[in-house]
Order: sequence, then structure tokens, then C-alpha cells
Amino acid sequence: MMQATDTTTATAATDSFAAANTPTNAFIRQRRQLALWLAALIALLLLSLTLAITLGPVRMAPQLAWQITAHEIGQQLNHLGLNFGGSGGDWTVAQQQIVWRVRLPRVLLAALAGAGLAVVGVAMQAMVRNPLADPYLLGVSSGASVGAVSVLAFGTLAFAGELALPLGAFGGALAACTTVYFLAHAQGRLLASRLILGGVAIAYCLGGVTSLIVLTADQRELANSVLTWTLGSLAGTRWDELGLPALLLLAGVVLLLTQARSLNALLAGEETAMTLGVDTTRTRRWLFVLVSLVTGVLVALTGPIGFVGLIVPHVTRMLVGAEHRSVLPVAALVGAIFLVWVDVFSRISFAPAEVPVGVITSLLGGPFFVWMLCRKNARERLSL
Repeated sequence: MMQATDTTTATAATDSFAAANTPTNAFIRQRRQLALWLAALIALLLLSLTLAITLGPVRMAPQLAWQITAHEIGQQLNHLGLNFGGSGGDWTVAQQQIVWRVRLPRVLLAALAGAGLAVVGVAMQAMVRNPLADPYLLGVSSGASVGAVSVLAFGTLAFAGELALPLGAFGGALAACTTVYFLAHAQGRLLASRLILGGVAIAYCLGGVTSLIVLTADQRELANSVLTWTLGSLAGTRWDELGLPALLLLAGVVLLLTQARSLNALLAGEETAMTLGVDTTRTRRWLFVLVSLVTGVLVALTGPIGFVGLIVPHVTRMLVGAEHRSVLPVAALVGAIFLVWVDVFSRISFAPAEVPVGVITSLLGGPFFVWMLCRKNARERLSL
């Protein structure tokens, strides 16, 4: 089953590679279709952001939400000496705080996290040529969990105040990725198979470390805090947390788009990539660094949110094919829309309680893959 999947993916990637480098009418049609997809998804993302801001225990009109947002942006520009002007409108202080301080930064982080995890998932699946690869394959989430638990249990990095938890999580993620990187080297080459095995091994080891800390620490509430963090959450997002993931996402997408040809070649297979002149070891090294950095930052801010980087790349390839110049921007938009609505559902479905985002993505991810496997089995039976 997996061999058939890999063969189909490799064939599609090879065909996409050839099409992307041949200025035919089919290629021109593909570019037009991509433009239509991007325009539709951008419009859908803007609509999703607007509705996500208005939905919640306190509901408000979309127009009011945008008026408050425009007013706050104007006030920020005034502080910079740009004389934007503007005064207060017909809204309460509570509504203003809900939109600007609570919901808008949270919704924007959901969009950034969804886009980032989706793009990293696309890169991971090309890097290791495995359709089941996701951003957490390299032990990032396990390393981040050890760092976060260390902060919660021992007060590590207490001098950093509110930044202690994300800094600890990022440090743990970086340490895990560095260990996997060295484990994956063999005779000067970075091998995909060793990346997978090293990531799985480190994840199991660090999972045991996390459990040991929780069980031996003399804190009754630690287990609940750890469970909440490891399930992923966007609650309490602040504006100052958005800058770094936004810059990393932008830089990552641009860099990956410039290397789309290499990603197509890697997805087609090791021998095919080398035949096409791609230095597979060098490409995997910088992909590893990029994937680790983006995933580490996102996990540090949101906790590990599973299945986004696994589901979205497959959905995107169903929509636009396997060519990475199309897959990457579409996956970013689909991932952003997906996680924005998952976060909305987590906020309002069991109100006044809030379900961690990772619980919802897991409940959606499992059935999705069962459906996808059944779909592939049906296709294989029809082809016989």
C-alpha cells in the first residue's frame, strides 16, 4: 500500500517537474487555475478572519469589528507621529478590548500557525519522501514538551517572566532537532531514512523524560498544566507574539518557492533528484534547519497542534496537483483557514469551557486519513 502510494506520488512529482519547466499551453492553464485558487482562498481567509473575530460568547457585527480594528490601527499610527486621525466610535470599552486585545491577536496567530504548519508539512513530506511525515516527525514536539515541563516544574528561566514557557519550549525543540540532525548523518550525507528513525527515537526518549518529570515532581496541578499545553492552545495570545512567526512564515514560503524545483525532484526520489542535478544532502540540510526553526517557534507559542501539517498537504495536492510552486502558497492559505475555524469551534462548541485546539484537529485528522486510505484502496481495485 505504501509502495503504491510512493510510486503514484513520485510519478506525479516527475510529471509536475517536467510541466513546470516546459512553457506549454497546459502549463499556462495551470498558472491561471492557480491564480483563481489563490484569489478564492484569500477572499475566504479574509471572510474567515472577520467571522472568527465576531463569533464567541459576546457576539458582534462584522462591521463593528472592522471599525474597532481600523480605529486601533489609526491610534497606533498616531503614536508613531503619522497623524492618522480618527476618534472613538459607537462601541463600548468591553467590545473594544474583546476585539483588539483578545480575539484579533488569537485569530491572527491561528492563521499564522495553520499556514506555517501546512508549509512545513509540505516541505517535510518532500524532504523524507513519506506521505505520513509531519512537522513533528523530527522530535520537535517532544523536545518542546521537555522544555515546557521543566519551566512548569522547576521554574527554569524564571527571570524571563511570561516568556519563560515559550523560551523553554523553543530551547527544548532546538535541542531535539540538533540531536536528530547529528543522528541522521552517515558518511557525510543526511539520509531521509535516518531522519525518520532518529526523530522517532528521540521522540520516544523525550516523551519518557516528560512523563518522569511529571510523576516525580511534587506538584499536584502539574499534570493538568502539562496536559493542557501538550494538547495545543491559542488562548492568551498577545500582539508581541505575532511578529516572529509572521516573519519566519514569510521568509520560509519565499525561500521554499525559490527551491520548488528541488522539492519536486526530492519528491520524485533520490536517484531522480541526483539525475536532475539536485544536491540532495545540501538541500535536506537547509530544509532541516528551516523546518526545525519554524516548527520550534510555533510549538513554543501554541503547543503541539497535530495533524495540520499532515492533512493540509494532502488536501492541497488533491486541489492543485503535486508541483510545489502551486502547492506551497495554496497549502499556506488552506492551513490558515483550517486552523482559524478549528479555533472558532474549540471556543464556542462547549462554551463556557474551551476545548484545546489539538483535540479538535486530532478528531478531524484520524477520520480523514481513514477516508483517504479507503479512497486509495478503491482506486487501486478499479485499476486492477
